[in-house]
Amino acid sequence: MPVVQKLRCQVEKIVDYGEHVYTVELRPERPAPKFFPGQFLHLALDEYDPSGFWPESRVFSIASSPAQRDRLRISYSVRGRFTARMEKEMRQGVWVWVKLPYGEFVIPDQNDVVLFAGGTGITAFTSFLDGLTPQFRHRVYLAYGARRRNLLIYRDLVQEKSRAVPQFRVLFFIEEVPGGGPPPGGAESGEERIGSVSVESIWAELQNPGRAVYYLSGPPLMLKAISQDLGRRGVAPGAIQVDAWE
Repeated sequence: MPVVQKLRCQVEKIVDYGEHVYTVELRPERPAPKFFPGQFLHLALDEYDPSGFWPESRVFSIASSPAQRDRLRISYSVRGRFTARMEKEMRQGVWVWVKLPYGEFVIPDQNDVVLFAGGTGITAFTSFLDGLTPQFRHRVYLAYGARRRNLLIYRDLVQEKSRAVPQFRVLFFIEEVPGGGPPPGGAESGEERIGSVSVESIWAELQNPGRAVYYLSGPPLMLKAISQDLGRRGVAPGAIQVDAWE
């Protein structure tokens, strides 16, 4: 695995999606170390003194491509004291510290894969999806949900890949729809469904569910519900990989 490095990074861009959800683009002082899709970094807001201890930090999935080592991207929603500090203190031009890479939430090309993503949990998969090509030998399914349509913050990337990679299938889930009417569907937009991400909604789409590997990333209640449902359907515990990002 790549060697962990500590890097000072400047905040280059912040995208505010509303409802306290953000994407942050970081420019490291030198190229980031090599990392694999699905790995994460630690981000610290306070200055780091190499002669002392690493400051308080929080982990975030690396949402950018491993090929783009001069920029790092993370996305987050405000949940708790540390992310509230991020919302208040992170501005364009501010310097922060990161250390990376960590984690083994890596998707090999060995089986069909089923990805369940809730909210900013999608960032555990964006690096993998960014590098996905028709040469991937197995089928990839993604169930991606958020409270509202505007919070499907990586929808453009997902749609681009669904058009470019024939073996990639996606379902979008929206918990709240203004007016209560059905959301639009169709191949171009990707099929949308009202409600939370669930195993039931995607199970019939899977060609060989007993031989797939399932990857879960999102809020704790979603992770628990989907893990239990997969278990009831006979999926072995070793075929369920969970990225507990909260």
